[in-house]
Amino acid sequence: MVSVEDYLHGEERSEIKHEYLDGLVHAMSGGTFDHARISGNIFGKLMAKLAGKPCEPWNSDTMLKVELSNQTRFYYPDCQVICQPVLGKQRFHTSPTLLAEVLSESTRRIDTGEKKDAYLTIASLKVLMIVDSEQRQVTVYRRSPSGEFTAEGYADSGTVALPEIGVELSLDEIYGGVDFT
Repeated sequence: MVSVEDYLHGEERSEIKHEYLDGLVHAMSGGTFDHARISGNIFGKLMAKLAGKPCEPWNSDTMLKVELSNQTRFYYPDCQVICQPVLGKQRFHTSPTLLAEVLSESTRRIDTGEKKDAYLTIASLKVLMIVDSEQRQVTVYRRSPSGEFTAEGYADSGTVALPEIGVELSLDEIYGGVDFT
């Protein structure tokens, strides 16, 4: 079992990223060009649309710490939006407003199971986007005023409204440059 301190110390020096699940450390695998293009599109569009606003997007190089009732986890979401001040010396975020995970064949089960379940416990989280990299399909989990999450599906075309951060993302923007033929 690896301590949180040893994990964080190791991540500072590692050439590859690792996720941490309550003492267990797992190396992350590389994704496809489509995966990278989609996550880059989401980050890039959010960066442009949120410029000068209080919320700021962060890419997959930024860790997220999730405190569950019985364990600590660290993940590297494909994109996260933070709507509070961030200090330059911080090593991880704990209070995202929006998270986006881009599914790959190798990560689909973890991303739609373990990670999704952990993410939905984060008190600050208002929106979780699960974005498929093999077809034009986005599932958005949105927190209702009562605190429950509801799922909305988008396929082929359309626009994902994100009033929680004051922007919209069209599926054309999310999937720009990706050819599914």
